[in-house]
Order: sequence, then structure tokens, then C-alpha cells
Amino acid sequence: MWDGGDVWIIGGGPSVPYQFDVPKEIIQKVISGTLPPSAYSPYMGLIHDKHVIAINMAYRIGNWIDMVVFGDSGFFLREHIGLSQFPGLKVSCNSGRGNDHWVKYLGRDSGKTKGISSHPTLVSWNGNTGAAAISIAVHAGAARVLLLGFDMDIDPNTQMQHWHNLYDKGPVNDERRRRKLPFTRHKTGFPIIAEDARKLGVQIINVSPNSTIDCFPKMTVKELFDERN
Repeated sequence: MWDGGDVWIIGGGPSVPYQFDVPKEIIQKVISGTLPPSAYSPYMGLIHDKHVIAINMAYRIGNWIDMVVFGDSGFFLREHIGLSQFPGLKVSCNSGRGNDHWVKYLGRDSGKTKGISSHPTLVSWNGNTGAAAISIAVHAGAARVLLLGFDMDIDPNTQMQHWHNLYDKGPVNDERRRRKLPFTRHKTGFPIIAEDARKLGVQIINVSPNSTIDCFPKMTVKELFDERN
């Protein structure tokens, strides 16, 4: 459905608002919960007319997002009302998401758990939803996939794991919690994704310049749009 185009995937990493020059006071208010995630939307106009996949809570940023993807049944139960009201496509790779007809289910490819699935109705899970969504973008016809908020690290300023605090986890400010962060586990599939994308002729750019994922070219949003112009 997006044959030959760019597809943006918005993850949960804390760099998302910084890439669009969202004022720090707005970021702090979103993190504190005094403003909703949609407060970021006016600053993200550069991608309002692009093909965009939101991972988990990123769907709350704006109704201009085409699709939300989630892999956690707990997320579905928590966000059931909000997801049902979201006008875009709702896609899950978790069979425990319930029987709601408005959720499109794509199974996890048991024969290829890492990388990009070659089967159009399956995803390679790779241990996290953001990586799984790359299979969806490729199956939708993306020639180029742009990863936004794929930091796999905490924000050195706020010590936050995400660009929001909707999971009520707060700052990661002690060593015990740092050791439990899932980044190392979540990153294991990306080198295989990079190799599969190369074979498929799909370009992947990490638009998270301080990301600890090091197998894709990195650019800032500004660099990307300056290049296009």
C-alpha cells in the first residue's frame, strides 16, 4: 500500500521530541503528565503528510499517524479505549489482544524470529515491537524505512527511558534499574534486519543520532529534510 515510498516508524526513545525542536518546557510537561503526547504534534509537521507507523504509546501523538503497532496484550488492555478511537490501522502481533474485529493480527514468524520476515502476513518479532514493525513497513512496500526514537538508551538530561511517562516508570536513576533495562536484548535482531534489508534493496536510516544501534546510517531529521531539498 506504500509501494516505493518512505515509511517512518516512531518508537518510544526519548530523542523523539528533540529531533523536532520541541521546547524543553513542553517535553517536561508531557513527561510529568500535565500535557498529553499530542502536545508534540504541532512541532512534527514535517512528517504529518508521510507514511507513519506508531509503536505503542506513540499513537497518541496525532491522528495523522497511519498505523499503530503493538505486541503486548497488557498494552492492548490498558489502551483499549484509546486504540478503539484511533482512526488509523490497529495492528498486533500478539494473539492475546482479544477478539476485537478492528485489530489486524499478524502472526510471529516462528521460522525466522530475527530479521525481516519474508511472509507478508507474518513478522519477525526480534524481541520488541519496534523491530517487528520493520517487517510490516517492508511488506507495505517501503523503499526506505526511517527509525525515529530507536535510542536504546536513556536520556542523559531527564534519565527517562521514553519520551513520556505513560508507563509510570519515572527516571532511571539507580544502577539496579539500569541493569534491568532491556536494551541489550532488544538490539540483538537489528544486525540481521540490516542484512535482510540490504538483500531486499530497502534502505533503513536511524533518525536517532545518539542511538546505540550501530548497524544503520544515522541522520538527524534536519539533515534528512535538508538532503531532500
